[in-house]
Amino acid sequence: MPGYEVIGKEENAQCEQVLKKSKTLFRMGFDKIRKGIFKVEEFEKNFSKYFGVKYTLGVTSGTAALRVAIASLNLKPGDEIITQAFTFVATAEAIIESNCIPVCANIDETLNLDPEDLKKKINKNTKAVIVVHMLGVPAKIDKIKKICNKNKIVLIEDTAWGCGGKFKNKFLGTIGDIGTYSFDHAKAITTGEGGMVVFKSKKYFKNGKAWHDHGHENNPKYPRWADTRKSSGFNFRMNELQGAIGLAQLKKLNFIVRSQRKNYYSIWKKIKNIKGIEERSYSSKCFISADALIVLVKSKKVALKCRKYLLRNNISTKILPEAYTWHFAGRWSHMSQFKKNNIKKTLKKSEELLKRAVSIPIFVKMNSGKILKIKKSLQKALT
Repeated sequence: MPGYEVIGKEENAQCEQVLKKSKTLFRMGFDKIRKGIFKVEEFEKNFSKYFGVKYTLGVTSGTAALRVAIASLNLKPGDEIITQAFTFVATAEAIIESNCIPVCANIDETLNLDPEDLKKKINKNTKAVIVVHMLGVPAKIDKIKKICNKNKIVLIEDTAWGCGGKFKNKFLGTIGDIGTYSFDHAKAITTGEGGMVVFKSKKYFKNGKAWHDHGHENNPKYPRWADTRKSSGFNFRMNELQGAIGLAQLKKLNFIVRSQRKNYYSIWKKIKNIKGIEERSYSSKCFISADALIVLVKSKKVALKCRKYLLRNNISTKILPEAYTWHFAGRWSHMSQFKKNNIKKTLKKSEELLKRAVSIPIFVKMNSGKILKIKKSLQKALT
């Protein structure tokens, strides 16, 4: 979660080009006054090059990225989209706002979508799957992709917490049919708010690009005010300042992920021999982005005790155990779609895992003193 930690002169320089030279905050048009500066377009091109994808689209947030991804599929009201029990509410909200039905499958020991439970949830109404790479660890994306291909279902990767991570040397977000990213303040790279959608299909890309811009097809044969359109849409356009900051942050992503991984493994080395701690599971095929280090303890009571001792040493936890109700579908009683079908009972396996999880956020700037405090806090809580 360290994008904001490394904001500096590079971001300032990019923004100054917009504010002093271009003076155009809108991502397109106004060619006569913007002096050739198109920051969002440049950010999209650089993102494509970095991640090895052909089609990219900058949007206003990670939530917007999910909504645009679904809109690009032209699904019908009542179509079902399967996601996982452990994710931020935004994943489900994007499904609901698309007039589709959210279906939640359990998580496995990776704390991501369980491929075996995914198989059980698929039916004739299933049109897409949204897998979420939660808190820096990839899901079993190879197995999930195989299931989706077999059932001819579109696979969307929610990579809000996995930017820069890999599976079998492929960047997360580029393995499925569509990938989404978040650039909010707590993400690996940040534009304050903002997001990106990457597409393998030109058709889905064109659909999504038009939909995120009120249906504008940006037909080069016509001026914008006479532009062609085939459907309605919404306004999820990224602005030029977001694009400018994104350009500077993207250049720092490799350093950020490298630093996160270094600190992750330094902490794990210090705490792995503490009795009663188990590291969250992930495959050797994974290159984790290390957004957080999650350990499993004996019970919810012990997890809360760990948090108490960490806080005493000014060490925060992230989502688990304090805020998992915002990230667990079994507790989303404020949304009518999750009051039906006794959903909490069907997700009991997921809740049992989450209750006994402790998540330690990883930063770029973590000195040995802070790491030692984490070790001492957990030792005290568990002895």
